[in-house]
Amino acid sequence: MPATIDATLRDARVRLAQTSDSPDIDARRLLEHVLERSATWLIVHGGDRLDDAPRTRFDALLQRRLAGEPLAYVIGRAGFWTLDLTVTPDVLVPRPDTETLIETVLAHHDSAPLRVADLGTGSGAIALALASERPQWRLTGTDASTAALACAAANAERLGLANVNFAAGHWYAPITGQRFDVIVSNPPYVAPNDVHLDAPALRHEPRAALVASAQGLADIQQITRDAPAHLTGGGALYLEHGADQGAAVRTSLIAAGFSGVLTQRDLGGNDRVTHGRLGEDRQ
Repeated sequence: MPATIDATLRDARVRLAQTSDSPDIDARRLLEHVLERSATWLIVHGGDRLDDAPRTRFDALLQRRLAGEPLAYVIGRAGFWTLDLTVTPDVLVPRPDTETLIETVLAHHDSAPLRVADLGTGSGAIALALASERPQWRLTGTDASTAALACAAANAERLGLANVNFAAGHWYAPITGQRFDVIVSNPPYVAPNDVHLDAPALRHEPRAALVASAQGLADIQQITRDAPAHLTGGGALYLEHGADQGAAVRTSLIAAGFSGVLTQRDLGGNDRVTHGRLGEDRQ
């Protein structure tokens, strides 16, 4: 006799509690995905029997989650800002900490038209969140991974955000000769020997998008050093970084000629985003 929806969820929660910090959410999201139904529908129909076919699909996805694969990869979706994004193993899973970068940029720039570059765009999360909030802005996302760019472009099309385009290449390579009012980036900033890399979830994410040499600072330093050549006078740079990297990133920005350099903390109280502006006379 097939189990009910409620019983299936209860069993999955128990099993997921061994490996997940959010077993209730994981179980529900997996079953929502399989049945293509909402959380409310699952509650209302909790006593319904779950047929063999959806139960088999659910069990297969549950096994992937139990093995440590991020939920976003298992269901192919992740929420970020106000957006529902498609994600694949070719891109990092968008994280709530990165919303600090979105909040910081929006707090410092109104709706006046701007040209914005998002370096290492991945799924397009940052560029698309900014595009959704500032329709007058023109955004360009760059990434060295063509697979990542395919994911980002698909997200832009599905969300109907036409004020974003994408270009293939490492950091500034695809935008050589162009200048922007704002540059944003969530680059790799994890040191190669960081113990967190052994976490099950991180083992599934693209290492090149996570790890940087020089104790995680190499890419941040390169982006900062080359930013003045790609910014307009008074242009601003915003960088996400690790919780223990705020002081080092501020030093890099100041050395590159940025002023008003500040670090914003995320909801957990950790240093997360450092930003500054070039002098207005920079051309």
